[in-house]
Amino acid sequence: MAGWLPFLLCLFLSVGLSTRQLALAGAGGVASSSKTVTSLPGFSGRLPFHLETGYVEVDEDNGAELFYYFVESEAGGENSPFLLWLTGGDHCSVLSGLALEIGIEAGRSPILNLKGYLVGNPWTGENIDISSVVPYAHGFGIISDELYEMICGHCQGEDYTRPTNALCAQALGTFNNLLSEVMAAQILLDTCAYASSRPRTATEKSGGDARKILSEEAGILMGKQVKNPPPRVPLGCISYTAYLSYYWANDELTREALGIKKGTVDEWVRCQSGNMPFTRDIKSSIKYHRNVTTNGYRALIYSGDHDAIVPHLGTQAWVRSLGFPIVDDWRAWHLLGQSAGFTISYSNNMTFVTVKGAGHTAPQYEPERCFAMFSRWILDHPL
Repeated sequence: MAGWLPFLLCLFLSVGLSTRQLALAGAGGVASSSKTVTSLPGFSGRLPFHLETGYVEVDEDNGAELFYYFVESEAGGENSPFLLWLTGGDHCSVLSGLALEIGIEAGRSPILNLKGYLVGNPWTGENIDISSVVPYAHGFGIISDELYEMICGHCQGEDYTRPTNALCAQALGTFNNLLSEVMAAQILLDTCAYASSRPRTATEKSGGDARKILSEEAGILMGKQVKNPPPRVPLGCISYTAYLSYYWANDELTREALGIKKGTVDEWVRCQSGNMPFTRDIKSSIKYHRNVTTNGYRALIYSGDHDAIVPHLGTQAWVRSLGFPIVDDWRAWHLLGQSAGFTISYSNNMTFVTVKGAGHTAPQYEPERCFAMFSRWILDHPL
């Protein structure tokens, strides 16, 4: 994918393919290798689902391959929908989706019958993605009325990342300081301050330290001399699993179990730091949403309502800007008799949904609600 689009993209298809056919379909190329994974380090016993990993060739001249995970549908049957999961980020690994959001990555094939797509807390590249954070923070009481009015008065037409108006720049500086007091990915959770800039040795740990550290951590750091170990976070922090994933994914036992080719990736990192090479960047994705939906493909746009990175207010605004007529007005959708969020449907089969209590990566924070939302939508049932 040229450039980067920091949102989650799923494509589902109505055909039934075998595991082998899906592996060969990956990225339109030829599967150079594949492996059925029956167990993984840290999981006791046999995996309770069918997992296959492998590589598909995408550039024969340069020897470029893409690594994929394929998880077979538990529903079974040849007519089970096929979901393609691409992780956004900034430049983040699909392993995050697989492990933390129950995502699936595979490939595409000329014979697949594309039916629609869904995106979660999607960044479009437009200014509304950034400017909507201000009314969102004001609505949640993170900033005062006075600061909100100052930003509205002095930042009209300004680029919020590079304001030229001095008063606007001053107001946005205050705004950013206040916003840093909450965890932007889920504003109700505690901010995860780094406990230390590096993993501590055994002699540095206090007897009451409740952290659970993978036993291989020190060996990975010393034996492999990895370059980007993440800062350790407190055990109760939601990003602690992401911290541990670095050591798990870089363990030789894990690499062997997943079928990672030796010498291909020296060090796995969950998200790149903006140094991914590309030749083309998509400045705005909104026109692509319009083109795809007007051509008959179903679309589900969902937002965790406690995300201050890409607030639902901005997403609602660009969805409305498409100008599609409303066919099912704003209402609650329910799970187990309780509101699970709110939804509105438009012509051209476009649906916008909020997920109550969810953050930026909504399935990570509210898996049951997101699973209910996805299951109903992919089966074309009303929310």
